[in-house]
Amino acid sequence: MLALSQAHHSIIQLETWLTMANLEKKSFDSPDELKTPEKTTAAVVNFGSVAASRIVLQPGWKWSECIKPIVGTESCHAGHVGMILQGTITVAHDDGSEITVSAGEAYSFAPGHDAWVVGDEEVIGYEFNNTGKDYAVWQSDE
Repeated sequence: MLALSQAHHSIIQLETWLTMANLEKKSFDSPDELKTPEKTTAAVVNFGSVAASRIVLQPGWKWSECIKPIVGTESCHAGHVGMILQGTITVAHDDGSEITVSAGEAYSFAPGHDAWVVGDEEVIGYEFNNTGKDYAVWQSDE
């Protein structure tokens, strides 16, 4: 039994090494996908089940005005993990809580929210999404 356990451990180490040996980079200037709703530019690059996005939101952007007409839901049903490089955004969750995030800060927003740019400076942010698993705070119903 010990030999089987050691063999299993060696296989896991080999799989980890093979995964780590692969290196890849992509430019947000040549994205896999470009989304441009009103006052929004989202450049998305994909690495398997992981998507990295550079999001630029213009002053006056508000989810409920610029994105809601496209998706047709009352609030944003996506979860977000990212950071703000420039500008400030406020997010109001359906549960009544509200948070403001500014340049240099990381964030996690659970599904069910509205958001808007604060002030006259565009917001530049980066988000990361792993479609291969749930984030613990946003367990899916599937």
